[in-house]
Amino acid sequence: MDSLITAAARALATGDPLSALKRVALRDDAPALALRGIAMAQLGDFVRARALLKSAARAFGTREAVAKARCVVAQSEIALVSRELGWPPAALAAARATLEAHGDPVNAAHARILEVRRLLLVGRLDEAERFLEGLEPALLPPATRAACALVVAGIMVRRLRTQEAAVSFEEAKLAAHAAGIPALSAEIANAARILTAPAARLISAGQERLLRLDEVETLFASGALVIDACRHVVRRGGTLVPLASRPVLFSLVRALAEVWPNDERRSVLIARAFRGKHADESHRARLRVEIGRLRQELTGLADVQATKRGFALTPSGREDVVVIAPPLEDRDSAVLALLADGEAWSSSALSIALGASPRTVQRALEHLERAGRVQFFGKGRARRWLTVPVAGFPTVLLLPGPLPGG
Repeated sequence: MDSLITAAARALATGDPLSALKRVALRDDAPALALRGIAMAQLGDFVRARALLKSAARAFGTREAVAKARCVVAQSEIALVSRELGWPPAALAAARATLEAHGDPVNAAHARILEVRRLLLVGRLDEAERFLEGLEPALLPPATRAACALVVAGIMVRRLRTQEAAVSFEEAKLAAHAAGIPALSAEIANAARILTAPAARLISAGQERLLRLDEVETLFASGALVIDACRHVVRRGGTLVPLASRPVLFSLVRALAEVWPNDERRSVLIARAFRGKHADESHRARLRVEIGRLRQELTGLADVQATKRGFALTPSGREDVVVIAPPLEDRDSAVLALLADGEAWSSSALSIALGASPRTVQRALEHLERAGRVQFFGKGRARRWLTVPVAGFPTVLLLPGPLPGG
């Protein structure tokens, strides 16, 4: 490898793409194409970067398997940053296997971290943790070590293990400082703000206040009966009753919890659960049926007792009853929660991450765009959606993944 290629590679490793381009901008050999592609990616021109890396992979051919695998890893990272979750994960896995087989542990570790980041985005936390088991952070260079600590922090945040998340964020900050890459340090500092930002709204005895993630974690461990309007689940300690697929039942239990220890009128419950403006006998009959179903779902946690004017929620023990809800409630909150990371998402990537149909996601985006809350650029398959993060908006408790604390 000649001196210009070596110098350009070192510049890219320290986050200085302009210095790298000065050395290889006019060259069209395979190593130069690859470095130019990485430099353009660091500068944010993903379209040009992708084209250069594809050209570099073709130029390397089959005889230079390691170099070609590195190009595939770089393309995968561009796809991840561009939120193109349809990028074939098998290609990245094959590239990682090639790097491991040919004795390139650093780039293999980087590929593994990219796989973990993708799994994290789509909420597959158990798989993400299994992928991390094969890594030895102490043996990695500072920049890769920082990226590893950052994904560990992301997993801990999703699982509501805030102390462990804080430790991982601190490890990432120290590694980024050692790497001397300002952009990486800024990314970690921005990600760590999630620990101090409002994550939920507590509703109890008619009062409301905002909660941080660590306060949500403490609440879940307190033994209180929590009606979780972020994940649509009723929980007490480690016992969870998911009601995401039973919206009527969740509407009823939330309405009862918000007025606890008092009861709620039948007319209000009908309006909340069935969207009925006028309660007739059919509505009252349906309410009795749904209350019976709710009692069955809450067996062991609480009972629903009839009163003269309606129904009241009665926990099985002496615990308090509280509701937690997003600081800002919106019918498209889950889409906004993903867009709040500041990246540009395609509608197909949002569909994959949320596990929703493309048409459902598209309708949500159109509604948010008419309301002026999101914007897009590009046309057709190149269209991307983004929004400026909203102050106090919950980006964790609405994200896809297993229920924290379960």
